[in-house]
Amino acid sequence: MSERLEDIAQQMVAPGKGILAADESTGTIKKRFDSIGVDNTEDNRRDYREMLFRTDDAMRESISGVILFEETLHQKAADGTPFVDLIRAAGAVPGIKVDKGAKPLAGYAGETVTEGLDGLRERLDTYYDAGARFAKWRGVIAISGALPTAYAIHANAHALARYAVLCQEQGIVPIVEPEIVMDGAPGDHSIDRCAQVTEAVLTEVFSELHQARCMLEGMVLKPNMVIDGQKARTASVEEVAEKTVAVLKKTVPDAVAGIAFLSGGQSDEEATAHLSAMNAMGDLPWPLTFSYGRALQAAALKAWSGKAENVAAGQRAFAHRAKMNALAATGQWSADQEAA
Repeated sequence: MSERLEDIAQQMVAPGKGILAADESTGTIKKRFDSIGVDNTEDNRRDYREMLFRTDDAMRESISGVILFEETLHQKAADGTPFVDLIRAAGAVPGIKVDKGAKPLAGYAGETVTEGLDGLRERLDTYYDAGARFAKWRGVIAISGALPTAYAIHANAHALARYAVLCQEQGIVPIVEPEIVMDGAPGDHSIDRCAQVTEAVLTEVFSELHQARCMLEGMVLKPNMVIDGQKARTASVEEVAEKTVAVLKKTVPDAVAGIAFLSGGQSDEEATAHLSAMNAMGDLPWPLTFSYGRALQAAALKAWSGKAENVAAGQRAFAHRAKMNALAATGQWSADQEAA
C-alpha cells in the first residue's frame, strides 16, 4: 500500500484543522431531522451532507477529515459527484464508522460492549476500495455509584484494540474512541470522579493496544474530556482543561499521532472553549484537536431546516463553527470571536 499510516494520521491532526463527525446512523439522524420537522429520507440525508461537504471555505481551511456512515460513504451528490471525491478535493481524508453499536454487556446490568468485530476484516477491505482511509469505533463507558466495572472497561478496551490492528492491517488509520458518557447523576459524576475513571479506561486501552501490537504513530485517540456530569455542571473551563491534560499526560504515550476530542453533549461554545484552553496551556506531546458531530452541525442543521433556499445560511453556520474550532485547535479562540 502506497500510503503510510503515519502520514494519513498526521494529515488527520494537521495544525488548525479537525475532524467532522458526519457518521450519524439512519436512526440518529432521524432524531436530528425530527427536531427541525424534516422527513428522514435518503434524498434529505444526501442533501444535508452535501450542504456541509460543499462549504468550501470550511472544508478547505478547517476540516482535516470526515467520518461517514456506510450509506454516506457510497453516496453521490445531486450532480453525481461521489461524496468521497468532494471530501478529497477539499484536501480532507474520508473515513468510516465501522462499529455496530453498543449492546448490553451480558451479566453486567447498565453496562455495554460495542459489537462489530465479526467480518470486520472483509468490510475494511471494501471500505478501503471505496476510498476510506481511516475508521472509527466507539466504546461506551457509563459512570454511576457502582460503575464502571473493571470487566466492562476491559471488554471495551479489548474490542478497541482488536479493531485498531485490523484497521492497520488494511491500510486504514483507526480512531480509537473510548467515551465516558457525561450523563451520570450529580453525586456520582463529579469532575474528579470523571478524571479517575478516564485514567483507568485509558490505561487499560493502551495496555490492550500494546498487547495487540498497534502502531501508535498510525492511530488517533478520540477521548472524552474530563468534565463533570451534564446534570451538575460546576467546573470552570480552566479546570476542565487542566484535569483533562493531566490525565492524558499520565496515560497516553507520546508516540500517538494525535488526540481529537469528542464533544459528548457539551454546548457548541463549551466544546470550543475547553479545546482552546487546553491548547493555550502549551507543552503538549501530541496535537489536540476536535472530532465533533453535533457541536459542529447543530447550528447548521437548524439554519438549513430542510429547505433549499436555506442552504447558504446553513453553510454560513457550519463555516462559523468550523472556524471557531480551528482557532481552538491552536489555542487562539476567544468568546469575542463568536460575535465577529
